[in-house]
Amino acid sequence: MIFENLSLKGSCLLKLEKHLDERGFFARTFCSKEFEEKGLNNKFLQSSISYNSKKGTLRGMHYQVAPHEEVKLVQCVKGAIYDVIIDLRTNSSTYCQWVGVELNEDNGNLVYVPKGFAHGFQTLTDETVVYYQISDFYAPESARGVRWDDPAFGINWPIDEPVISIKDSRLPDYKR
Repeated sequence: MIFENLSLKGSCLLKLEKHLDERGFFARTFCSKEFEEKGLNNKFLQSSISYNSKKGTLRGMHYQVAPHEEVKLVQCVKGAIYDVIIDLRTNSSTYCQWVGVELNEDNGNLVYVPKGFAHGFQTLTDETVVYYQISDFYAPESARGVRWDDPAFGINWPIDEPVISIKDSRLPDYKR
């Protein structure tokens, strides 16, 4: 794995080191030892998968507060997504800043989302599948979210008029 820091402190993009042969390729997507050496969380308690039938589907922006803050490792295993993270850590030099990257089945890249970040994505293709590893169990009482189009962040989503759940469309604006 190749670890590339993103512009938000503590976040990174993981690029696969593909070992190719006549069958295809083999690559690691996680190594506890390498994560520990980089100072990243290396304990994941839950894995989840998200299937999205329509291009333009938007999920987010979600996070959990203490004592159930989550680190996420996100990968698009089928199709393509525009993956977005927002730094909501008030003591961070990148507080309230966001970054977006394309994850797709061809590049195999992963995004490491630290605790204190909101996360969301928009599908760029039909029939998209996203795989997550998560450091804590889902705790409904700690679940939070901010509106995908909150002017406090000004996220530039690639597709106008997203397919979005009623729940996500009703998330509040972020209050600093």
